[in-house]
Amino acid sequence: MKNKKLLIPFIALVLMLILSACSSNGNQKGSGETKDSGHKSMDMDHMEHSSSEEVPKGLKVKENPTYKVGSKAIIHTEHMEGMDGAEATIAGAYDTMAYAVTYTPTTGGEKVKNHKWVVQEEIKNAGSEPLKPGMEVTIEADHMKGMKGATGIIDSVEQTTVYMVDYTPTTGGEKVTNHKWVTESELSSK
Repeated sequence: MKNKKLLIPFIALVLMLILSACSSNGNQKGSGETKDSGHKSMDMDHMEHSSSEEVPKGLKVKENPTYKVGSKAIIHTEHMEGMDGAEATIAGAYDTMAYAVTYTPTTGGEKVKNHKWVVQEEIKNAGSEPLKPGMEVTIEADHMKGMKGATGIIDSVEQTTVYMVDYTPTTGGEKVTNHKWVTESELSSK
């Protein structure tokens, strides 16, 4: 119950930060355009990122990962504004296939292009074999508003260790917890 009470002010703060970032960004897009590169350029309706520590059923914990749970690493990607260069605390490490996907949110709005990452276990009826770029899939991940149940196209695939991480954005603001997912190649030792 205490965590739920803390979640509402956290979400309100994140939304305020996003609104201020969006209002100072002169790169407004028309309704027919797509948004690129995952989370950071998404509009407000789809920016709310889940902080749930739950992982998909069947996701296998990585034995002896490069970055152990509780250890620190530096993030080298910009899925969300303020990620690149941030210090991460590893909250989980899993062995799976990671996919970049393009999808249209179920809540409407612009197509999200090259969203990184959705794992094998977050794709409906994915089975155990790697999916191929160009395949149409149903996304079961609930990382962002409008993602769960969306139809997507696989852009790329990587067999990798994926990490769930906690970090404080380099742009300031509240700590992000249980961010899903960062691949091993997007991290370096502190």
